[in-house]
Amino acid sequence: MPNKPSETKSNQTMFLQVNGSTCEIVAARTTPLLYVLRNDLKLNGPKFGCGLGECGACTVILDGLPARSCVIPVGGCVDRSILTLEGLGSRYDLDPIQSAFIAEEAAQCGYCLNGMIMTTKALLARNARPSEQEAAEALKYNLCRCGAHVEILRAVMRAASETASSE
Repeated sequence: MPNKPSETKSNQTMFLQVNGSTCEIVAARTTPLLYVLRNDLKLNGPKFGCGLGECGACTVILDGLPARSCVIPVGGCVDRSILTLEGLGSRYDLDPIQSAFIAEEAAQCGYCLNGMIMTTKALLARNARPSEQEAAEALKYNLCRCGAHVEILRAVMRAASETASSE
């Protein structure tokens, strides 16, 4: 017999480390992490784009690396650190990367921004002073249909400069 009314044979209770907090969820281990983040935990930073891990809209940081949450089974995320856009900053205390994207007006529709910002966060964590070419390489698999790539790249370089100068 299931432990909770919502549990079935295929669902189980799991604990995830999301944005520094432990979250209890009940889901099938094969459920995409994106679905759990958005539907169960109400974290809407990661977006559903292609569902194939190709566009980057669903990017989260998993153990310090950018990861496509639409293709990662939630069962593989237990005992790992998950960071979403909501974990970077708040409306009143923005992460420097978020501030740089605002300052450079690096958005049109904004749908790709989650992936661009999270990929930038992971990049700057491992390389605080990337060259423009390194930044472009890191972002090359994050798609922006509006064509804001120039502004996005400027925002990445601004964030790198401001983050490096504050150290």
